[in-house]
Amino acid sequence: MVSFRFPFSFAPPPSIASPRNFSVAIAASAAALSITGAAIAISQNPDSSLVRTALNCLVSNRGLWGSLSLSENSSPVAEPRTGASFPSVIRDSHRLLGIGLRRKAILGLKNIDVYAFGVYADDGDVNKFLSEKYRDVSAAELKGNDKLKEDLMECDVGMTIRLQIVYGRLSIRSVRSAFEESVGSRLHKFGGSDTKELLQRFTAQFKDEYKLPKGSIIDLSRERGYVLRTTIDGKEAGCIQSKLLCRSILDLYIGDEPFDRKAKEDVEVNLASLIGK
Repeated sequence: MVSFRFPFSFAPPPSIASPRNFSVAIAASAAALSITGAAIAISQNPDSSLVRTALNCLVSNRGLWGSLSLSENSSPVAEPRTGASFPSVIRDSHRLLGIGLRRKAILGLKNIDVYAFGVYADDGDVNKFLSEKYRDVSAAELKGNDKLKEDLMECDVGMTIRLQIVYGRLSIRSVRSAFEESVGSRLHKFGGSDTKELLQRFTAQFKDEYKLPKGSIIDLSRERGYVLRTTIDGKEAGCIQSKLLCRSILDLYIGDEPFDRKAKEDVEVNLASLIGK
């Protein structure tokens, strides 16, 4: 069982039947006792800045209180700002590493929530392509490791970016236009100017016949051989074999300038935990 960080608390208390779960329960109890003790100390000595600082550090530790243990039977995870729900595992082996929110400015005045998204990676591929390379590096050292993030985007690791529409008046034409801008800029960044045909092949998958009511799901999946498969509400919209396109899509969510920086940080932390389990 792997411990994953999310900005909220979830999942029932671990069973003490397992030695690992028992140790987790002990650690959580110890932390709770530490906070209780600090709170009592503050009540007795409210001017103690040292104790107050210690309590603040404990309470703000999202790595402990925001942890989520994912297993085959784990419950879905909700994006906290929109309530959009994401399964902890999809496609049998793609495990959720982070969730975020895509916001878009309207006329430069108002930001709207367009869609929530989840970033998934295939367990077996992570083990095959990354675990061996980083097996001697601790999970703590892997957190925020730019080389690990780069390997995740470059290696032939199965991944899925799941988009769940939260804006009720979103049209497929708007999606197509948004991808022309965002994916187009990444294609140009990584592949130069001669990428217009590739961009057109990708955006052409989002045909006018598709409707996107609130709750609609778009999956952008990188499959073996750097094949990007697009599905809309479970129906295949197309697939394109292109390492450049796969890299450009992933860069939107876990690259240097992601749509949601907190989601990218969670992916990095949880990937490190997955490799270092």
